[in-house]
Amino acid sequence: MAEVPSTRSLSLGSPAPAFSLPNGRGEVLTLQDVRGPRGLVVAFVCNHCPFVLHLANELGIFAATCEAKGVGFVGISSNDVERYPADSPEKMLEMSAKYGWTFPYLYDETQEVAQAYFAACTPDFYVFDDKLELTYCGQYDASRPKNGLPVTGEDLRAAVDAVLKGESPVATQRPSTGCNIKWKPGVEPAWFAKS
Repeated sequence: MAEVPSTRSLSLGSPAPAFSLPNGRGEVLTLQDVRGPRGLVVAFVCNHCPFVLHLANELGIFAATCEAKGVGFVGISSNDVERYPADSPEKMLEMSAKYGWTFPYLYDETQEVAQAYFAACTPDFYVFDDKLELTYCGQYDASRPKNGLPVTGEDLRAAVDAVLKGESPVATQRPSTGCNIKWKPGVEPAWFAKS
């Protein structure tokens, strides 16, 4: 598995790019539908990536904690499902059920949302405050498959805690790493090739 870093090309303070995407059942949700009154976490994930599977159980628990505190949480899969059928919307429903994901898990078929967020890998995390302005873009924590570190969510947790306390963005923002977004032929953005 190739390990690709996130780009963090969306600047801190940037507004959350709007979207309108279906879940695995075809129900369409927008940015406004998934935001919480106190903020929002956007996670670019997919079904087959070992980096996502590594933290899948903890991610569901963390998302529920966020939502209980008024911070929305949404997962978005942007992979090309023609070449990677394991990431299909039907399989997204299975993934949510298997790992207890109660947060919305949406399908970005055109890959336009991934491009708007400059998402480069799965997982890739973005934290927005109550004004939907970016305060964090980076890793869940330092744990990766096979590195032996426990999955704690400490980096993302600190970013969400800062939002809840009305504090400035956390000073240390380490890029996430994972499998690259599986771009459709001819869709791979120029900035991704440079990352």
